[in-house]
Amino acid sequence: MNGLRDLLVDELRDIYDAERQLVQALPKLAEAAENQELRRAFEEHLQETEGHVDKLAKVFRALSEEPQTKVCKAMQGLVEEGETILSEHAGTATLDAALIAAAQKVEHYEIASYGCLCQWAETLEEDEALELLQEILGEEEAADENLTEIAEGVVNQEALDEASDEEGESEAAPRKLEAD
Repeated sequence: MNGLRDLLVDELRDIYDAERQLVQALPKLAEAAENQELRRAFEEHLQETEGHVDKLAKVFRALSEEPQTKVCKAMQGLVEEGETILSEHAGTATLDAALIAAAQKVEHYEIASYGCLCQWAETLEEDEALELLQEILGEEEAADENLTEIAEGVVNQEALDEASDEEGESEAAPRKLEAD
């Protein structure tokens, strides 16, 4: 690599792979989500993510490059972490809260990546690429905000209530035994 344009293309390949990985991962998150609003958010973001893959192919063409991927190890790690969360929290009210946390880690990674790509495209005066990248960045930011609203709306409270119920049950059990 030699220069900002090469860096832009290299990072495009990385995020192109990341988005393709997410197309595979998001259906699993949607299926695992207990909260219907969260499930819908994952399903809607899957459609957006498929659109991101298409837009990134257009960005490559705007730069006179062939769309290619470079393995995104960061996204591999985030997807693996999401799979671990699914297994560790299955069947609990904390699952949805944990899924949101995993999804927001992904969104924050994408927001950082697209922020850099936008800045580089602007610096290189690649206006067509910049416009497409800004569209994707805006959708990633909106997805992150939506996840926060869902968490604050009911999901975090449900996780808290479950923890309180479990504490109450563990405290009640010894009292019952003492009464026998």
